[in-house]
Amino acid sequence: MSVQSKKEQVQALRERGFVVVPGLVSPERCDEIRRVAQEQLEAAAAPLEFEADLRYPGAPDSKDAPGGHTVRRLLDAYSRHPSYRQWATSPEVAGWMELYFGEEPVLSRVHHNCMMTKHPTYGSLTGWHRDVRYWSFERDDLVSVWLALGPETVENGGLWFVPGSHNAPFTSASFDNAKFFRSDVPENQAWIDKATSPTLQKGDVVFFHCNTLHSAGQNQSDDVKFSLVYTYHGASNVPLPGTRSASLPEVKLV
Repeated sequence: MSVQSKKEQVQALRERGFVVVPGLVSPERCDEIRRVAQEQLEAAAAPLEFEADLRYPGAPDSKDAPGGHTVRRLLDAYSRHPSYRQWATSPEVAGWMELYFGEEPVLSRVHHNCMMTKHPTYGSLTGWHRDVRYWSFERDDLVSVWLALGPETVENGGLWFVPGSHNAPFTSASFDNAKFFRSDVPENQAWIDKATSPTLQKGDVVFFHCNTLHSAGQNQSDDVKFSLVYTYHGASNVPLPGTRSASLPEVKLV
């Protein structure tokens, strides 16, 4: 990848709030990461988050209900396996993040840092939101890196993004009590109407800003969808002391 094309990708992120970088990770590396994820999922290797914990639309009502032990996330990916850790701190990610932030990039181990597993039948719908809703940093300038380990489409619960929403000055009235973007507000619906869902292939990576509105539907396919997700910030943008964002040691990339 040339420096110029990477600069263009960073500029697209700044303008649209997200950008897809095709084929950033080799199929062989993706297959190895997915193999590990499948093994850990089958072993129910802790720490885990269950669909029933969140109770989003389409999720089981409780762990005692049918599908109650459907896993939503394999948590703390950075510590789970060397293959996850190697991607999180890889030169591809570090170089991209350094170009975007203009300083040393840092991996948050509190936010995302997980293997997302979206299951058929019991995998829930995720409403429109900004990730920064529960994050506490000096500046709302963080970027998440989403690695598709297989095809991601509307059919199997792929991501939707609202271009340009990361720069919109929404007020608290635009969000409900759970800080989801309200679709019942006419001006909000006008934003949602602009949404797009990029089709991803194995090895594609999406970089998206913490203020970009996004959502995801349910998985209507027959296979579990695996995605490895991390979040980064610049070294000068520190988590606020005493908050959850500051609760774990961070990882410097450069």
